[in-house]
Amino acid sequence: MAEEGGIKRHHTDIDMTRGSIPWLLIGFAIPMLIGNLFQQLYNTVDSYVVGNYVGQSAFAAVGNVGPILNTAIGFFSGFATGAGVVIGQYAGAKDEKRLEDTVSTTIAVSLILCVVFTVICTLSVPFMLDIMNMPDSADGDSVRQNAAIYLRIYFLGMTGLMLYNIGAGILRAVGNSVIPLIALVISAVINIVLDLSFVLGLHMGADGVAYATIIAQACSAAYILFYLTRSRASYRIVWRKLHIDRAILSKIIRIGIPTAVQLAITAFSNVFVQSYINAFDKDCMAGWASYNKIDAFAMLPMQSISLAVTTFVSQNYGAGQPERSRKGATAGIIISLIITVTLIIPIMFFADGLVAIFNDEGRTVEFGALFLRYISPFYVLCLYNQIIAGVLRGAGESRAPMLIMLGSFVVFRQVYLFTLSRLSSSVMVITFAYPAGWALCSLLMFLYYKFAPWEARHLEITGKKPAEAAQS
Repeated sequence: MAEEGGIKRHHTDIDMTRGSIPWLLIGFAIPMLIGNLFQQLYNTVDSYVVGNYVGQSAFAAVGNVGPILNTAIGFFSGFATGAGVVIGQYAGAKDEKRLEDTVSTTIAVSLILCVVFTVICTLSVPFMLDIMNMPDSADGDSVRQNAAIYLRIYFLGMTGLMLYNIGAGILRAVGNSVIPLIALVISAVINIVLDLSFVLGLHMGADGVAYATIIAQACSAAYILFYLTRSRASYRIVWRKLHIDRAILSKIIRIGIPTAVQLAITAFSNVFVQSYINAFDKDCMAGWASYNKIDAFAMLPMQSISLAVTTFVSQNYGAGQPERSRKGATAGIIISLIITVTLIIPIMFFADGLVAIFNDEGRTVEFGALFLRYISPFYVLCLYNQIIAGVLRGAGESRAPMLIMLGSFVVFRQVYLFTLSRLSSSVMVITFAYPAGWALCSLLMFLYYKFAPWEARHLEITGKKPAEAAQS
């Protein structure tokens, strides 16, 4: 335990206001990347077990409900992002009192949101499946029936995931990505063991995979909350002192709500994209599900670097160092580009084999490989908008990323699909919907970052202009 400028830190926390920028970003991002790999690993095990030991309908169901899950998770993640930015800026400003109040407010509000989200999401399952055009049948083994079972169980136990996300967000905001990694490793191991036990041992189906997931998520939440409770750092949780500071909540909402709206609506729009896929047969749906699993792994490096950049920028803005923040943005783009290009090459060459890991049916592999080979080269466009969005959010400017991403990923993408799907019945129309949205988003993000006066409009969380914070 060390004390720096009025706040107490743990030795695993990283102060990003000083030191080599590339190494700080890499050192912070690596534990996040490893942790996210473990998280994707147990999601992958879910799909592998279902695809190989349950059946095609269950595999298509579990693999294609991602947009529904991400709609709920995305909104809560936006709140966590807003809290993380405020915490990061107070940590950078070395303001212990406001740091403690922000953590207390974040946890108190999170507990309320857990109840609200559980009720709303569980009740909305039939509505979401209708929107996705999820196919049904009378044989008791339809994609829709399996999806409904999986979703209801998942949503009833989603509190574990939500509390893990908020706890991990608090730690990452102060530069600690090690403890969230440990929590995810614990969760992944538990999930894999339970997946195999429930499906292979007890002969359960989609319900067994869902139960395994929520139990594993509850364990990761329990670990990270236990750590924050026992910690002596300034960001510890003191349960008996939980309260909601309205001024701080207002700041969290100002940053978090635009991010939450953007993440939730973007995820929700993918429900409509999924409905276009569902207009094809089970093989296409299963191929798309396989592509999504591989795509999730490929996106992890740029997402990890983006989160690292957000923490870097929030701490440096809190410390009154905007120029250092801009250097962090450039370093983040370069690092992400190198890693992403390195990943694209093997994905292109081994697409068939990667898809076959999840489901080796001939036409499923054909569809999945097609999606991978045509979409993965465009990851280089996606990484730019992800990093710049991270920079803007870290500086407290979350409205512009929201508007740009909603315009590109929702409005443009839906107009594109609606129009072109009526001109062509080819699955290639859906395939290029994502690259087209990424291209537009990166262009708009570049123009805004370079030419809009977003820094001049930014009001520091500390209440000081950058120059004043640097002198204090």
